[in-house]
Amino acid sequence: MSISLTPALTLQGVSKLYANGTLANDNVSMEIAAGEIHAVIGENGAGKSTLMKLLYGLEQPSSGRILLHGRTCVLRDPRQAIAAGIGLVPQHLQLVPSLTVAQNVVLGCEPTRGLGQLLHGRAAVQAVSTAAQRFGFQLDPHAVVGDLSVGARQRVEILKTLYRGARIVMLDEPSAVLSEQEASALFASLRRMAEQGLTVLLITHKIREIRSACDRFTVLRGGRVAGGGNAQDFSDAAIGAMIVGRALSAASSATPARRPSGQNAGALVGAHGLAAKRADGRVVLNGVSFEIAAGEILGVAGVEGNGQDVLAHVLCGLRTPSQGHADIDGAVFTSRGVRRARAGGVAAIPEDRLHDGVAPAMSIIDNAMALQYHQAPLSRRGWLNLAAMQGFARGIMARCQVAAVAPEALIGTLSGGNMQKIVLGREIASAPRFLIASQPTRGVDIGAAQALHEQLRALRDTGAAILLISADLDELLALSDRIMVMSQGEIVAHFPARQVDPGVLGGYMTGALRAAGAAALLASPFTALHAPAHHEEQA
Repeated sequence: MSISLTPALTLQGVSKLYANGTLANDNVSMEIAAGEIHAVIGENGAGKSTLMKLLYGLEQPSSGRILLHGRTCVLRDPRQAIAAGIGLVPQHLQLVPSLTVAQNVVLGCEPTRGLGQLLHGRAAVQAVSTAAQRFGFQLDPHAVVGDLSVGARQRVEILKTLYRGARIVMLDEPSAVLSEQEASALFASLRRMAEQGLTVLLITHKIREIRSACDRFTVLRGGRVAGGGNAQDFSDAAIGAMIVGRALSAASSATPARRPSGQNAGALVGAHGLAAKRADGRVVLNGVSFEIAAGEILGVAGVEGNGQDVLAHVLCGLRTPSQGHADIDGAVFTSRGVRRARAGGVAAIPEDRLHDGVAPAMSIIDNAMALQYHQAPLSRRGWLNLAAMQGFARGIMARCQVAAVAPEALIGTLSGGNMQKIVLGREIASAPRFLIASQPTRGVDIGAAQALHEQLRALRDTGAAILLISADLDELLALSDRIMVMSQGEIVAHFPARQVDPGVLGGYMTGALRAAGAAALLASPFTALHAPAHHEEQA
């Protein structure tokens, strides 16, 4: 690590008070050196996003100063931030899929030549190729962005920022949708950037990333700086305690799941040869079969876009499979719509809670009772029981530790973590026999993730079967009994969770590894609990 003694970025007593009285940042002071990878971590609502907006000119501080290389800097809009050498890589990438890597990188500031100021394509390709080589990005300037993996697209977004002259690069949850290998490659590139004098500011929820990839860190809690220091000087538990303001319980770590015996664990849920196609005829789900026992969690690992979302939609009734079916205790519930699936005991936590899981403009009460509004005691003879509705919502809030003023509050005003707790609490309240949980803790802070994990374990212990789809391998390993890996719409590997590590899972996710005899193993998933670990071979 080669860190300059002169701070590249300094915040002195920075506060942000909104018109509605919300104090998002409260007297935040911190220094970030040139050549440093600095993490900012905290719970949802801790002020991380507001701080990033202030540094990128999207918001203005109510008080305090921002200094760049020792000089006060006023950033009135993103254009001024970019001109000052500050770049932002958002979590949701802003690329044009139909354009090439080079075209995306130079978009808006293209090299031109001649009287007509025409785009100089060769110069764009050369500039992008040179920048990619300098920072260790394996990218083909001529490749179409829509054909790239999520990790490669993210590198394109970083190159866009660097091409515009950024010396301070801010990244918002950059590893949220990456495989283990892609995340490792990303952090290697970030280290290379830091070694060349660039400053990297990393917003993350993952403590492991702080200790493995960052030089220093700052914790925000309630809008204030709650701690920080050199990443290697603190344990995971110590950083976690700074984040939530208390010691985390043992459940926040990789607690071994309660696993079925295998001898007596018959299948409660079965999927048999599920297949699906897109409108253009392209196969996105191909012959997917698995079984889940009562009281078991089956994890699904895979790089995003490999059929996990389609599998979830088929199982919850949103999509009709082109082939195959799934059943609970032998009763088929696929191809019959959402209402029939739910009547059969299926519940679902959608991947996108804001668009698919809640109605943001409606109250917590309305969202909590959405599945059971027609049932007593919430309604009787077509009339809603307002007192029962309020009590029902309060019960979910209490069980799931939701921090909100009142159940009448609009759910859209809650933090992402509290919103997710309501979604999970609502689904659990329906007493499902089978829960499909898609990315249940994405974008959720460590305290809220712990609470959600406890709720999933509690549901498992009632005898429900759970399909856990997650891009977070630590989460899969902590909660799952077995883990299957999906790639290009197929199951390519299957493991007892205790017999696999993130590196191996990542190898199958990216295609670097393949299973010897995987077809035979996958034909009878329960044998995986007792079968010897199958061999991995280099592809």
